[in-house]
Amino acid sequence: GSEMCIRDSGMLCVMLVGGIDISIMSTVALSGMSIGMLLKYDHVHSTLLCFLIAMGMGIICGLLIGLVISRAGVPPIIATMGFMYIYRALAYMVGNSEWAGADALGDFKNFALGSILGINNVVWVTIICYVVFFFFMKWTRTGRKIYAVGSNANAAEVSGINVKNIKLLVYTIMGFLGGLGGALSVSVYASAQPNMQLSKEMDVIAACVIGGVSMSGGRGSVVGALFGSLILATIAKALPIIGFESIYQNTIKGVIILVVVVVNVLMQRATDKNNLKGREM
Repeated sequence: GSEMCIRDSGMLCVMLVGGIDISIMSTVALSGMSIGMLLKYDHVHSTLLCFLIAMGMGIICGLLIGLVISRAGVPPIIATMGFMYIYRALAYMVGNSEWAGADALGDFKNFALGSILGINNVVWVTIICYVVFFFFMKWTRTGRKIYAVGSNANAAEVSGINVKNIKLLVYTIMGFLGGLGGALSVSVYASAQPNMQLSKEMDVIAACVIGGVSMSGGRGSVVGALFGSLILATIAKALPIIGFESIYQNTIKGVIILVVVVVNVLMQRATDKNNLKGREM
């Protein structure tokens, strides 16, 4: 589940500017398959290089989406839906109807098994990502600009923020994290398959929503997104233990998401009302 958490922080950025990215799991598959095939045919041996290639692929994927959304003004849901199909198809093309199993991945699969100071490598990567993100969103000018664009893009534009560049940035960050998540997934599951993480896009969005990130932008925190993904992961793990069949698991997940969102909206309305009360003369 930690490789999921990483993508949630990227989705947080995208959703903060009022955007959405449903192509992220296709980016994960494309970057994962790329390094899977490079390892399978002995083009690359270094684990670090694999990560760099996957992250590079992710950045390119995110940049393209960001350009289409920020420069061509295509609505995010349409743009990312198009890229969802394109990147997934490319993942199949890269694999040429093949996949890379554990034996083909060499040392790379050991990354997910290794640990430093008794803590698993994948968990370390997740912790580092969250800490960096937390500081980035809270203490940097760019982080504050992302919130500003989400709250009110027009006001942000007037105050001199380059809204197009901020939008381009958040989708690039999302792509970068998708690439990183792709590399981690390949190592964690010791396989690279073109259908990996198929139709898991909504889980990432759901995690952010459960964590209190507003779909319309401008509201949400890194800690919230982290809690959202932990809650979602717990639900996914707990339901089978309690004895719910997989058919019901999705239903329950859906109900929980809806309830959380409704509560969230109602609480936000109450807060907004109180804020307005304070302004009355």
